[in-house]
Amino acid sequence: MKNIAKTAMLALVVSFCSCEDFFRVQTDNVLDGDDYIAVENEMYAGYIGITTKVQAIGDKAIYLTETRGELLEPTVNTGADLRSLYNYAVNLKGNSYADPAPYYDVIIACNDYIAKMREFKSRNAAGIDEARYKALISSTLRMKAWTYLTIAKIYGEVVWFDDPLIELKDISQFEEKDLDQTVAACKELLTTGVDGINGTYKFSWVEWVDPDAVGTDGTYRYWDYMTPEYEALYAELCLWSGDYQTAYHILLERLQREFKGRSSDSTPFIRNLMTGSGSRYKSYWASITPYAYETVSAIIYNYAKNQTNSLLRHFKYDAPAEYLLAPSEAGRSRWADPTFNPLGSTSNDPRANVTFTQNSAGQWYLAKFGSSISETYQDNVPIYIYRGSELHFMLAEALNQLGRYEEAACIINQGVGSAWPSGGVTWPDFTSDWTSAMDDGTTRKYPNVGIRGSLSITGNRTFYCTEGYQKTAPQAPTLTPLADEVAVKRANDEALLDEMMLEFAGEGKNYFAMLRAARRYNDYSIIADRVCSKYTDPEEIRSKILAGGYFLQWDMK
Repeated sequence: MKNIAKTAMLALVVSFCSCEDFFRVQTDNVLDGDDYIAVENEMYAGYIGITTKVQAIGDKAIYLTETRGELLEPTVNTGADLRSLYNYAVNLKGNSYADPAPYYDVIIACNDYIAKMREFKSRNAAGIDEARYKALISSTLRMKAWTYLTIAKIYGEVVWFDDPLIELKDISQFEEKDLDQTVAACKELLTTGVDGINGTYKFSWVEWVDPDAVGTDGTYRYWDYMTPEYEALYAELCLWSGDYQTAYHILLERLQREFKGRSSDSTPFIRNLMTGSGSRYKSYWASITPYAYETVSAIIYNYAKNQTNSLLRHFKYDAPAEYLLAPSEAGRSRWADPTFNPLGSTSNDPRANVTFTQNSAGQWYLAKFGSSISETYQDNVPIYIYRGSELHFMLAEALNQLGRYEEAACIINQGVGSAWPSGGVTWPDFTSDWTSAMDDGTTRKYPNVGIRGSLSITGNRTFYCTEGYQKTAPQAPTLTPLADEVAVKRANDEALLDEMMLEFAGEGKNYFAMLRAARRYNDYSIIADRVCSKYTDPEEIRSKILAGGYFLQWDMK
């Protein structure tokens, strides 16, 4: 909290002619509570100031969770701070990675921006663009909720404050919230908001900056990705709070909104043979712009505009990379292990070669980030806040908890379109837009074929059902019956976790999903069983996890 006396805003006075310079920012140019919003264009510039703070924390969760997760381990180059995280050290005081201050920079930025926007509107109510004002406030609420949720998932608690901090204060006056309380507060923030503005309003940078480019592949459309999407964020919050019905409805509607009336082979998020193949999986990280058909929300960077993260520095081996974290042998083996990854007649999982590979010296390294970016020093690959595939996994998680095991199994394995090859889906709320025979009578050449089916993996991950469960889809996968319903739900949750370990390896998502499942069943061996095999002393790490080490130990006050 070293910079607590500063606000996170940049004094960027911009006009329509200088919009391409919005991201040419210096994040150390800060104000100390000045009234920086004086003209309407500065509303947009101020919000860009928040995104620069988000860029600074984009890769932080990856280092804080993947070090302790199921795949990565230190190398001979790894320093003490990363090794402490890897070894689940209790005393992290002074650890440069563990310090949560950069996350609070985002919170301070959001609070200050909202305060200044409200002041500006009070003086300029007649001349302000009300729709854009609401959308910018709403976007800020989502930024704030996502950041608080991220802090809580990593540290298990947050210090919550809503007032702008323009002077050094004793933060012990503010309320501490645990993870459950933070989730509830974030949901309240998104539903109630401020001044009658909640987290659902949307804003398009393209429409403001370059209205002639609306609907095209112009540069400015990528700016919209930088704010966490409401549906994905709120659905995740609902999964944490156990509101599975709401999560299910939000996610299903979000996906079907993309599928409806779009028979293109590259329909976003559908996970068909054109959007999920091994070559397409590689292209998710092959450019400084996120892959359009997979992107829900993403943090983007541009080396030419002084925006970088340090992913390539940590994971690649060629200078100036430092090769600080590498995929462990235990972690790598899971892709080819048929007991963990049932490949069926498929020779290999195409995600494996994308995720890791060897250099000429025989060193294994995490290769998925920047796989086609030639210069390591640029270090500006996008970081996905939410991927389209993530919506499928979250939907399957909600469906499993609602006892709809068949739908969950289809979404992860061979798809809704494969289960209903001729359309006519009768599952409640599902449309035939997942299939070849769409609801509007048009034909889709490439229907949804599931997470695994879209990668041409013929083997199905095992899913379970209660005894007496009745199959409804013509070609739904076979489910294994179990007598106990809790055991069914847990087994299916663990199947989802195992598939996520392959799909989202190294992305800073899997540890959170493991934590959510462990809390659901009050059994943290769910984490330990997937993490400990990479350690030389697995029982020592297991004991630390079961003792509460799944949260980073840090005194928030």
